[in-house]
Amino acid sequence: MLSLPNILTLSRIFAMPILVFLLWNPGRFDYALAFGLYCLMGITDYFDGYLARAQGTVSKLGVFLDPIADKIMVAAVIVMLIFTRDIRSWHVIAALVILLREIAVSGLREFLAELRVSVPVSKLAKWKTTFQLVSLGAIILAGAVPDQGWILAVGLFSLWAAAVLTVLTGWDYLRVGLKHMD
Repeated sequence: MLSLPNILTLSRIFAMPILVFLLWNPGRFDYALAFGLYCLMGITDYFDGYLARAQGTVSKLGVFLDPIADKIMVAAVIVMLIFTRDIRSWHVIAALVILLREIAVSGLREFLAELRVSVPVSKLAKWKTTFQLVSLGAIILAGAVPDQGWILAVGLFSLWAAAVLTVLTGWDYLRVGLKHMD
């Protein structure tokens, strides 16, 4: 149960309060530390799955906790970046689309799991996740180096790309789910 992959997943969950604290009232140094922690969390996200598969230690706990850790991280960072006004104006719409989709797809996956219907992650969903993680990381990094406006531009562009892919992949999940509803 407490295999290395599960410990890495749990470390992401336990690191969230630290990341939120760093983004609560951030200065440039806080943003830099938050970016470092965010990157470390992303690295552990990659390695927990890789190690579990490579070592043959995929567990029910890991399968359960990994997507939860991912959603907690994305939701907390989006909320904090809106709170700090790093995501503001019409860009909040893209962030909310991502948040709402995460909630809706989680509920849909839970519903489908009770019916023993598996919905595999598509390549498009993996691209969505990539854009999402790049966007949030870039927006955090932009706070550490505000004189590099291109970093924020990359973050906001990636946020919108993630939002568009979020709608497309969310629709794919919903189509599958609707087939199993009365």
